[in-house]
Amino acid sequence: MGAGGRMSAPPTRKNAETDNPKRVPYSKPPFSLGQIKKAIPPHCFQRSVIRSFSYVFYDLTIAFLLYYIACNYIQPLSQPFSFLAWPVYWYVQGCVLTGVWVIAHECGHHAFSDYQWLDDTVGLILHSALLVPYFSWKYSHRRHHSNTGSIERDEVFVPKQKSAIGWYSKYLNNPPGRFLTLTIQLTLGWPLYLAFNVSGRHYEGFACHYHPYGPIFSDRERLQIFLSDAGVLAVVYGLYRLAVAKGLAWVVCYYGGPLMVVNGFLVLITYLQHTHPSLPHYDSSEWDWLRGALATVDRDYGILNKVFHNITDTHVAHHLFSTMPHYHAMEATKAIKPILGDYYQLDRTPVFKAMFREAKECIYVERDEGDKKGVFWYNNKL
Repeated sequence: MGAGGRMSAPPTRKNAETDNPKRVPYSKPPFSLGQIKKAIPPHCFQRSVIRSFSYVFYDLTIAFLLYYIACNYIQPLSQPFSFLAWPVYWYVQGCVLTGVWVIAHECGHHAFSDYQWLDDTVGLILHSALLVPYFSWKYSHRRHHSNTGSIERDEVFVPKQKSAIGWYSKYLNNPPGRFLTLTIQLTLGWPLYLAFNVSGRHYEGFACHYHPYGPIFSDRERLQIFLSDAGVLAVVYGLYRLAVAKGLAWVVCYYGGPLMVVNGFLVLITYLQHTHPSLPHYDSSEWDWLRGALATVDRDYGILNKVFHNITDTHVAHHLFSTMPHYHAMEATKAIKPILGDYYQLDRTPVFKAMFREAKECIYVERDEGDKKGVFWYNNKL
């Protein structure tokens, strides 16, 4: 069919478990990236400085209003009411600041404006405020987009093959073990990834997002890694001065709690976008960019889809066209669905349920029994 019609997809194979989701096709798609792009209205690729800044101002206004409420209505509360109110503030403020993180993410993809210097300036400020080394993340994340779905070159949530999983995995393959694993992942996963590249691609040498001379970065990128570190250090120093002036508890309540929520959502969103029983991974004999970009899944976070600027439910389109601004991504997703057909994956499973299902079903990847192709599927038989 033409670019606007639904194209037939090769037959897909089922998992051995009949209750597992249907696998997406893994053969080369019968469409090209150009055909997908033609289906999207041209205005979806246009970036507006005014519109992009409107989301920055909106998110920051909400964040300051929540801060005002915390100062004037939560802080004066007596116990035990304050113990109930602070976690609510942390969660709501953390959700709003996750939206701020997403806007900085747009800057890293040059999706904020037509001006690279403006994107990098806004991204550096917003990400530094959330203790993210902007340029360090930008470069490793760019390589993630260049190598999505590759078990050898992808940068984040790279699945292990069965032979590489730890001896302790079988002891964690139960409800308490999965709860412990997810708790550690959501609380410590993001700082461990930045500091030690945990769950990331294997590098020779010490891979760290704060290390300008580490193996993650090339020579031409190292100066900007120093700049990223300076941005984070400036914010850390500011937090130190606040702790001296107002006390450590003040910093933890107003900033630390929401930041933990932001970090948890970053890990959860990325994990669920790239971890699903229906998604294939490829080795170098099979991998190509388009099939890798399609090895992702859109998720439904309900009202939080809007709060997170639809990074959750338009992720497939984002991987295909990462310079497209988020405010056009829903329209683009609707336009490309008929083209992608079975290659498009949307899972509306409630996030909490999906999180535990993926932790149970997606322990490692392996080829199907008797299959010599370089296509790997999630499995959990230990």
